[in-house]
Amino acid sequence: MENNNYPLKIRDVEPELAEMRMKYFTGEHTGFVQVGPKGYFLPHRFKYEAFKIYTMEVRPTDVFVVSYPRSGTTWTQELVWMVANDLDYETANKIPLTERYPFLEFSVYVHPVMKKRFQEENSDCERKLKLLDYVTQPGVDQLEKMPSPRFVKTHLPLSLLPPTLLETAKVVYVARDPRDVAVSFFHLSKSIRTQGYIGDFKTYWQFFIKDFHHWTPYFEHIKEAWEQRHNPNLLFLFYEELLKDLCAAVERVSKFFGKKFTEKQIADLCEHLSIENFKVNKSVNHDVMRELGILKASAATFIRKGKAGGWRDYFDDEMAAEADKWIANNLRDTDFRFPHMS
Repeated sequence: MENNNYPLKIRDVEPELAEMRMKYFTGEHTGFVQVGPKGYFLPHRFKYEAFKIYTMEVRPTDVFVVSYPRSGTTWTQELVWMVANDLDYETANKIPLTERYPFLEFSVYVHPVMKKRFQEENSDCERKLKLLDYVTQPGVDQLEKMPSPRFVKTHLPLSLLPPTLLETAKVVYVARDPRDVAVSFFHLSKSIRTQGYIGDFKTYWQFFIKDFHHWTPYFEHIKEAWEQRHNPNLLFLFYEELLKDLCAAVERVSKFFGKKFTEKQIADLCEHLSIENFKVNKSVNHDVMRELGILKASAATFIRKGKAGGWRDYFDDEMAAEADKWIANNLRDTDFRFPHMS
């Protein structure tokens, strides 16, 4: 149900725009909303969970990994979990990342039409139906039943999360070059049926930079976290820095959680997190989503190439110039810079 006590304005996206967008994103069947003064773009179902998320009880032992999608979230989740749990490889290999980290707003993305479809496709297996119910349950409900310490994954910006979050719990935020984000998210949007994108990359890019795509506006998302980078409860990471010097990033995360590891322990963790090992690690590759048919069987692994600068294979000269202009415009009034761009 909608709650009128929600402090941010939620407005429905105009029907024409919603209709046009649903032609491309076939996983949504009702429409979209824009939330708060920055107009964060989300499926219409967000209005039924917005208040619940905003007012959820945050525990002092909670750890949130926050990012815009495809910014190195999964990589950061595993790194954070391993450090905070004293390098417990056994549990990490045994329990999938999706179970260790409920995805706070995933249920908002599973339209009832799609859920019914997934239920019908899995109707011959009681275990899969139970699993489907679990992964599509509102994240707040999942988290209420979890023992501490809880680990939470979300792509929501800080302004849509509980206002007490940074006073109470720890947050690790990771940011990535938006051009690489767009390419990676394009591939995921085609292979995950809750998005069901059927257009080309050029069209997708326009949705992304015009803030008509899930969780956009991209730069507002990042700026909110950047403004909190000196908060002792928030650690701001860059995907490109993880790629460049993973061991240094491991040391920063360890310090953030007050942990001390030997050089060998850090080297072993970097080996565990190396892209080569990560791509074949069943625990982090969202096999549950593939098994339930939410991720297409033909899709590549959830972890793609894990490199920087791959956007160049997708952008023509006009798009590259447009991207430069878009980035410059959005960074004009801020001291935020991507280290690899400066």
